[in-house]
Amino acid sequence: MAKEEHNESKELAIKFAKIAQEYKSRDVQVVDLRGKSPATYFFVIATCKSGRQARTVADQINNCSKEMDQVRFGQAGYETGKWILLDFVDVVVHIFDEEYREFYQLEKLWGDAKFLKF
Repeated sequence: MAKEEHNESKELAIKFAKIAQEYKSRDVQVVDLRGKSPATYFFVIATCKSGRQARTVADQINNCSKEMDQVRFGQAGYETGKWILLDFVDVVVHIFDEEYREFYQLEKLWGDAKFLKF
């Protein structure tokens, strides 16, 4: 992938993270997985207090992606809101409830991954 495409993916991840923060998600992280994961370049991870809040955050990210002409490859977990996954290929968004976030600890899977400031 060309460097400018990495930058576009990075900007998208940060945009999604800011949306999660705007809608009161807690502990929002952007994990830089370039060179570490064969599946994606960035994870955006956020915690919500309820399924309703998680679905709202997912809806807002989906709306933003459409406005930016970004195609979502897949979505899972929307109905329950315990772990919503939004797959934009280069950026994967994980919106957790507190219990699932604590249990899976995705940000610790790659111990040497960098976290982006935004």
